[in-house]
Amino acid sequence: MIHPLILVAVFVVCTVAGYFIISQVPSLLHTPLMSGMNALSGVTLVGALSATGIALLDGQSVWAQLFGMLAIILATINVFGGFGVTHRMLRMFNKKKH
Repeated sequence: MIHPLILVAVFVVCTVAGYFIISQVPSLLHTPLMSGMNALSGVTLVGALSATGIALLDGQSVWAQLFGMLAIILATINVFGGFGVTHRMLRMFNKKKH
């Protein structure tokens, strides 16, 4: 079993690294990168579904199940919201001239 403090440390390191990586991205690349991140959010959703299913089948604590459900909800919002924003941004470039 992995110690919870190790998991928290990994989360903090990934958050800081992600912030520094994203802050260096030029604004021209935001739309293509957002599309790629939506695909990764789909993978996150599959992982959340798997982890929650395992927590339910193994009879894990109620907290593990609730956090799994929260992860599913947030990943779903992220996927649908991200594709909506990407679609809206791409429509700005596809205006037909009359």
